[in-house]
Amino acid sequence: MTILRTFRSVEGLNAYGACRYGVAMPVDDGGDRFADAIRLLLLIAATADSLDELAMRAAPTNAVAVIHAESRLQKLDFWLRNPDYLADELLNDYERQPDPLLLDLAGRILDSEEPEICAIPMVRYLFGAFEHLDRALSVLVAPRLLVVSSQRGASGQVIKDSYYLTQKGRDVAEHATAQFPELAWYTERAVLVRALAEATGHTALALRKRQYLQRDYAQTPLGAIIPSIADRTRERLGCLRVAALGGNAA
Repeated sequence: MTILRTFRSVEGLNAYGACRYGVAMPVDDGGDRFADAIRLLLLIAATADSLDELAMRAAPTNAVAVIHAESRLQKLDFWLRNPDYLADELLNDYERQPDPLLLDLAGRILDSEEPEICAIPMVRYLFGAFEHLDRALSVLVAPRLLVVSSQRGASGQVIKDSYYLTQKGRDVAEHATAQFPELAWYTERAVLVRALAEATGHTALALRKRQYLQRDYAQTPLGAIIPSIADRTRERLGCLRVAALGGNAA
């Protein structure tokens, strides 16, 4: 069975947690949901924390890695979906520590049409970039590629979700990129996202604070789409390249 058929085989199942936010989610044709599921699987496979022996005991059966908190997953997903913001953060790191590799990595993104072709815009919500992920997650949860464990408060309200990648999920992610080389882009960019997260502090709060340092992001009205910064970031890259050449010449 191909990776796409694996996802499509659960298309008729009800979405996991569709009513968690207290609103009815609109019916879709499944297309975007499966594309989102593939992206999220590859993102989680690349950025989730491996389980140590103690964590393994408390984890679901066959779990191999975990991302704690939906807010953290949303922040990681924002950088993957918005290559221009990812590149700008690489330039921020370059200005703090001028490693030519950072300039090169940002250039690989910005010298191409990646910020335009690969962008999947997100809406700014109360705590930053947000999108309902329940329908996409249902595609991963049903065949146990992912197990979502919810921590609830005294009132029964969900206070934190943990996203456990199973061995089956890891195998499917590896098989997907092997069978469809174009999907390797997600993994390559997710590795950069993980590096940014680790340098930032890796918690959802730390990631949110860093993303809010972006003027265009922070000034986006609630409920509006966070705008592209591709043009501004390309100009910035050009200036940094000129400065780097001047430094080398000196």
